[in-house]
Amino acid sequence: MNLSKFERYPLTYGPTPIEYLPRLTEAIGADVEIYAKRDDCNSGLAMGGNKLRKLEYIIPDAISSGADTLVSIGGVQSNHTRMVAATAAKIGMKCVLIQESWVPHDDAVYDRVGNILMTRLMGADARLVDEGFDIGIRKSWKDAMQSVRDSGGIPYAIPAGASVHKFGGLGYVGFAEEVRAQEKEMEIKFDYIIVCCVTGSTQAGMIVGFAHDNRADRVIDIDGSGTPEQLRKQMREIVDNTAEIVELGRTVREDEIVINPDYAYPAYGVPSKETNEAIRLAAKTEAMITDPVYEGKSMQGMIDLAKKGFFTKGAKILYVHLGGVPAINGYSYTYSNG
Repeated sequence: MNLSKFERYPLTYGPTPIEYLPRLTEAIGADVEIYAKRDDCNSGLAMGGNKLRKLEYIIPDAISSGADTLVSIGGVQSNHTRMVAATAAKIGMKCVLIQESWVPHDDAVYDRVGNILMTRLMGADARLVDEGFDIGIRKSWKDAMQSVRDSGGIPYAIPAGASVHKFGGLGYVGFAEEVRAQEKEMEIKFDYIIVCCVTGSTQAGMIVGFAHDNRADRVIDIDGSGTPEQLRKQMREIVDNTAEIVELGRTVREDEIVINPDYAYPAYGVPSKETNEAIRLAAKTEAMITDPVYEGKSMQGMIDLAKKGFFTKGAKILYVHLGGVPAINGYSYTYSNG
């Protein structure tokens, strides 16, 4: 497997820390050990997060293309569009973002705080569009690219979540290599890796990365999209493309793509009562803040699977915190009393 042949533009601090979570482990009480990989602490760019790992491999292509404007898409409280805006500001490009109404959520300040507030502060042209959730390619995004061309600019297309981009999976292939190095240093080995996924490339990169030492089936995706069949199809394409370009040397099997659809309810970006309980437990035991869109749902899934005995006794579980905390500001009414 060869990741080093790809150019990488540094946007992160380097390897992110892994920490043991003793109080959460005790609170769950399921004879497992919970660790967290803190990709929420990976950069000084606008609070960081998982999308920066992906963008590090995409930006060299954007620069070499001669583009002057990054164009991307997400929901109103998209972590991804915040990171595209941050990257554009850092490298001196313009930025046009489509922010669609992907979440049926009516908090009065939803479109004025958190991710979109920071996005606007960084100078991005954030355009609110009243369209529902879809992880695929959107007309509004294509229209935005045309508007850049019409005004004399040169757009560079970055899809939702940076996922269905030719280099979208590379960042999390690198993540797997990083975890292997940290395991060696810590003298432990993780039995399971828990991650939330919506557009596919975070887990897809991990799958290819961990397939290198035949552990891909231990990467458990907690679906946050609510459209798991579409997610699996998109993830399969990203896995196959990424495996080919990094020269994995084999086809990733279908059973190595593990997606658990049980915790995405009631809808993308809408927390259930159980999601909120998981968010509160992580906050009260470890001061680790998770959000209602991604991390809260993967936290809920991990806690529930542990209590149901899904994990082997004594297992070491690596919970991957992908960031996304700024979105919690858009849920001020939900958490007004903690």
